[in-house]
Amino acid sequence: MDGEEKEEIEEWRERAKKELNDWYERRDEQLGKTQASNRADEEAFVSDRDELPGGHDWERVCRMCDFNPKGTKNTKDVSRMRSIFLQLKQTPLAQ
Repeated sequence: MDGEEKEEIEEWRERAKKELNDWYERRDEQLGKTQASNRADEEAFVSDRDELPGGHDWERVCRMCDFNPKGTKNTKDVSRMRSIFLQLKQTPLAQ
């Protein structure tokens, strides 16, 4: 190896270290944003869940479920479950 080749290798190493450090900084920043967003979503969910609204229990269950069939990313067919929840919301079981 001659001196020029060693300089080029060192240059590549320095560039790789810089890119890796930049990647870690971006990753940490994104993780921080995601964690803050998740905390806010969880607080909102818990406050909505703990409210004691008037109505039946099935209304609370239906509020927690996503009934938009286009918005679901599940591969399983949950249309039967949706229809049962909606039916129970409209005509609750007699207790």
